[in-house]
Amino acid sequence: MTKEYHQSDYLPPKGAADLLLIRHGRTEASRPGESFPMVDGHGDPALHPMGEEQAILVGERLKKDAISAIYVTTLRRTHQTAAPLARHLNLTPQVEPDLREIRLGDWDGGEYRIKAAEKAPEFMRAIEREEWGEIPNAETTQQLHDRVRAGLLRIAAAHPDQRVAVVVHGGVIGAAMSIASGARPFHFNGADNGSISRLVILGDTMWVKGFNDCTHLG
Repeated sequence: MTKEYHQSDYLPPKGAADLLLIRHGRTEASRPGESFPMVDGHGDPALHPMGEEQAILVGERLKKDAISAIYVTTLRRTHQTAAPLARHLNLTPQVEPDLREIRLGDWDGGEYRIKAAEKAPEFMRAIEREEWGEIPNAETTQQLHDRVRAGLLRIAAAHPDQRVAVVVHGGVIGAAMSIASGARPFHFNGADNGSISRLVILGDTMWVKGFNDCTHLG
């Protein structure tokens, strides 16, 4: 009988960490003249009811995965998004501060959304030049990438041969995908709330294995 050779399923290399990057759920809206609470210079809105539902759906999607750890950032929207999955898996989320959202300087606290909707000149320059530093007193794109890379490598080094859920922010996912793929800095910006992207990391080498999976959100 002739021997048959079939296509094989992907398996991460031995010693690699398999990171699921989950964008937090939708947050409460910005309003002119009002600021979100601030944590270490970052706006800290709570989840909107739609975001709470997205968090539940993320938990349902991943509750049967062999996830060894859950990471969140210093901002409460990631904690709230991680909570349903943490309950399913009986895991206590750990905090990785370097994966917090872009520091938006004078526009943090909710102002960024308003300026973006108004197409303020600084926002348009930031998009055109792929440079967050065009926003007054914001961190630069390079500063963001440096700390996101450090945070990802720290998590990966702690979890060889394990799958880890990492609940983060849209700007962080964009940076992570750019770092891993070599794409332009803003190429992967725009991951949806509640979406799941995937990185495999071994040493300082990263592979993109998924981006903006929203099938669980309906």
